[in-house]
Amino acid sequence: MSAALVAVSLSYPGPATAVETDPEPVPTVLTLQAPARDFILTSAPVSARLETADGEPLAAASVRLQRRVDGTWRTVQQLTTSDAGVVRTQVRVVADDADNVFRAVWDGRTDGEIEYAGARSDPAAIDGRRIGTSLTLDGPDRVVDERRATLTIRWRATDGRPVRQRVRLMRKLPGQQLWEHVRSPLVVDGRVRVNVRPRVDTRWKAVGAANRWHTRAASDVHRLDNVPPIGPVVLPSGAPRPRITLPVQRRAVGAALNPSVHRIPNDVWRHMVGRSWHRGCPVGRSHLRLVRLNYWGFDGYRHRGELVVHRRVATPTVRVFRALYEGRFPVRTMYRVDRFGWSDRLQGANDYRSMAADNTSAFNCRQVVGNPGARSPHAYGGAIDINPWENPYVSRQGVYPNSWWLSRSHRKVAWRSSAHPVVRIFARHGFSWGGSYSDFHHFQD
Repeated sequence: MSAALVAVSLSYPGPATAVETDPEPVPTVLTLQAPARDFILTSAPVSARLETADGEPLAAASVRLQRRVDGTWRTVQQLTTSDAGVVRTQVRVVADDADNVFRAVWDGRTDGEIEYAGARSDPAAIDGRRIGTSLTLDGPDRVVDERRATLTIRWRATDGRPVRQRVRLMRKLPGQQLWEHVRSPLVVDGRVRVNVRPRVDTRWKAVGAANRWHTRAASDVHRLDNVPPIGPVVLPSGAPRPRITLPVQRRAVGAALNPSVHRIPNDVWRHMVGRSWHRGCPVGRSHLRLVRLNYWGFDGYRHRGELVVHRRVATPTVRVFRALYEGRFPVRTMYRVDRFGWSDRLQGANDYRSMAADNTSAFNCRQVVGNPGARSPHAYGGAIDINPWENPYVSRQGVYPNSWWLSRSHRKVAWRSSAHPVVRIFARHGFSWGGSYSDFHHFQD
């Protein structure tokens, strides 16, 4: 039997081979720094630093700065680190603190065979604070009556930023306890100008409400004195004051004399009946007219007065007082004589009190002062008494309303001669003067 030849192939393991695996990314650290608080609507400094876990800075890395808006992170800036691994920028501080939260994000990178892991900073929140503001109100200290004064309001934050917002302009009148709000101008670029025309001395201030980014502010009080357009009447030393003091009549309305002539209104007639008019008077309501006009007062201001006259002398009366106005001849007051009530002694409105108040008046269905039983020309509506205190009447019963002025005159308000400009004005328009019988304040047609 022959033996078979069997070939057997044997293999031997060679040397062991190592399995190649990817290296772990180098861990990195990203930190963000922001101020804990800053003023709203300012730019706050923010910086981030990128480095390895061993503290080596990573340069030329693209870092995203994100802001949380309505709960969602939004990239607001893309920044590149310096050689020191740092980025610096400014962010806007807004009024809603929920939107003042920031973070930095780096997605990582590979440098050759080295891979750096991405990183994200912890959030940094900025507490938005309202900034203080300063509000000022400036203007002239004096203004001529009926003219314009310009007040300037300035409103700025303490860091110089202008405030753009409406401000409340407040005013206080003489004797007024509380401030009144007169208007709300819009402050633009930190300033606004307001024109005012006060007819009396006034006090002013501006008040600004707080906003989401700034605090409330109020200006100091600014005093604005109203001064007369012409100089007040200067009376002789020792001249007595009228015994009755009347309220100052309201300031003039309209330009120049601005006269109006009307039939007697119902409210005026109701006040006249039982005072300056009563049954048995020689003229009735239909014959009378109410004349309203501006005049220069003793205080240098323009005032508005009124007279009741007969309709036939209404136009001449307006002409007389226009000439007096243009010549700046003052009148102390010009109230209707009804104001002084009924006089049993005169059987009409109380002219004694009217004279004692230095009141200029016209129609009054009464008797002659100092001559009981004699009807006065004023009962017919054609007579005017002007400035009686400075121009007394010498009656049978004495001098009314005072004797001090009897021997004195004044170039503007008191006359003892027909050559005085006031007497000549009345004469030019058809009025005779009572000076010939020592009734110096009396003129009649």
